[in-house]
Amino acid sequence: MRTTTTDPMTLNDVRNLDDAPYVIEGTGENAILIYFESEKNRDDYLDMEMHGATNTAGLNSIFAAIADNPNTGSIN
Repeated sequence: MRTTTTDPMTLNDVRNLDDAPYVIEGTGENAILIYFESEKNRDDYLDMEMHGATNTAGLNSIFAAIADNPNTGSIN
């Protein structure tokens, strides 16, 4: 599982992980644990409509392929 401590709603770093709300997206080794600064940010995130990603086989295969790429996260 991957972990991100950057709140996707504010792009601020979440520092107190013991008390921070979170969401786990996905399953297994491709899952991602996302921390939020507040319950409101988490709830707003969960309420967002995922544009074009629902049941899209092509998009899902792109995400799966890049998740296995050793260069993921590289700026080069």
